[in-house]
Amino acid sequence: MDRDQAAHLSRVRHLRESFASENEHLVGLLRSSDDALATHTAPGRWSAAQVAWHVAAVNTRFAALIAGDAPAARPLPAEFVERPWAEIVAGIPDKLEAATAAVPPAKVSRHDAIAALEASAVRIARAFDTLTPERAAHVGVTSPVVGTINLYQLGEWAASHVERHVKQARQAIHGEVAD
Repeated sequence: MDRDQAAHLSRVRHLRESFASENEHLVGLLRSSDDALATHTAPGRWSAAQVAWHVAAVNTRFAALIAGDAPAARPLPAEFVERPWAEIVAGIPDKLEAATAAVPPAKVSRHDAIAALEASAVRIARAFDTLTPERAAHVGVTSPVVGTINLYQLGEWAASHVERHVKQARQAIHGEVAD
């Protein structure tokens, strides 16, 4: 195995592990909660189950982009330069409006949220399994939230997105106020 392939496999392994850790954290949070706490909504906020449903919907979209099943992922321009993920994530606003397709229904059960998260994790894992070094570095997406990123960075975004919402779900369950 050459150095480039080894670097690619190492990076994808890191993406898989980061994503899986965050997603499992969210699943664990819901499993350790009861139905009433997980589905309780405060005015103007989502319940923890709704947060998890939203995360699963976004995970599924990210998996389709990484796997090449969604046409929004396109070859990047030759002049594309990958920016450090820490720099990109630092620029993401604290409060965002979810895309219509990722807004949860008014009622989501704890069980359905857990099932959706687990299914979306399988999709992401399979997408990472099919990711080639060429696609990972030279295919990407453009979003008003993060700008233009490659598919490696989309994997970083997937893990960061789950991490962000673990905090939101914890706040919904424990009645904490978001910063």
